[in-house]
Amino acid sequence: MSAVLRCRDDGTFTIVQFTDLHWQNGEPEDLRTRELMERVLEAERPDFVVFTGDLIYGGGCADPRESLRAAAAPAAESGLPWAAVLGNHDGEGAVSRPELMKTLAELPGNANGPGAEGVDGVGNAVLCVEDTAGTAAAALYFLDTGSYSPVPEIGGYDWIRRSQIDWFLAQSRTLNERNGGRPLPSLVFFHIPLPEYEQVWKSQTCYGRRQEIPGYPRVNSGFFSAMLEAGGVMGTFCGHDHLNDYWGELGGIRLGYGRATGYHTYGRKTFPRGARVIRLRQGEPGFETWVRLDNGETIREPLAHRPAAAGRS
Repeated sequence: MSAVLRCRDDGTFTIVQFTDLHWQNGEPEDLRTRELMERVLEAERPDFVVFTGDLIYGGGCADPRESLRAAAAPAAESGLPWAAVLGNHDGEGAVSRPELMKTLAELPGNANGPGAEGVDGVGNAVLCVEDTAGTAAAALYFLDTGSYSPVPEIGGYDWIRRSQIDWFLAQSRTLNERNGGRPLPSLVFFHIPLPEYEQVWKSQTCYGRRQEIPGYPRVNSGFFSAMLEAGGVMGTFCGHDHLNDYWGELGGIRLGYGRATGYHTYGRKTFPRGARVIRLRQGEPGFETWVRLDNGETIREPLAHRPAAAGRS
């Protein structure tokens, strides 16, 4: 836990989530992405910024390190603390994922750095949010969901590994003990959705839009059950699927998408780019969340999706 964050005097703590920038070499689409991020930061005035993967499209970058610096610049130049996890496309160029994470760690304001040692992936970290009295009020976890399956016979995307789950549970136990044995409220950020993102859409009322099948891994490594075991997890936020921004609650955990931010990648004109905003209030359970779009509008009451099978045995 390398950084400590604190609620404002009014007890709020606001997070902006950017995801799937797919920055390449500063082309016009990239500059539109930067302008959008700057407008969101100006409008929301957050306390913290999170990038949930695919900051760059590594295979299309002449210099992946320089592209990564440019992609993260709105946060690094804002004076705000920020964190980032990588996605499946970041490391597809000439620079490895550990080197990319090291590049991010060198930028002003980065809070999660290279991540925990001895754990699969890069950037795995937990940060505490203190209340106005300086007591830990919430925890923010960042987990690397990797890129692609290491098992040829399985294919598809990578998954959260056993060492990461063990690390998460150990961190959670420590924070809970410091919290008088009570689960510390927490949020978890990663890039690739869990298999339960499909389950929640099919079984529970969800809010927002689902315009593509979630690109979750074919292996369910059990991270959702680990969150249930740990207790205190209020919600998770991912990216990866550019046309989804829904959230739904399963087992008391709200599984949510961000809103795709980058213009240099696939999308739809009817689904504007934007960012997700998350607000914690000390002493109050749960969190508020909304989407801010590229035209400045916000979506605070998204459409509800009620599956026909909900409530059936």
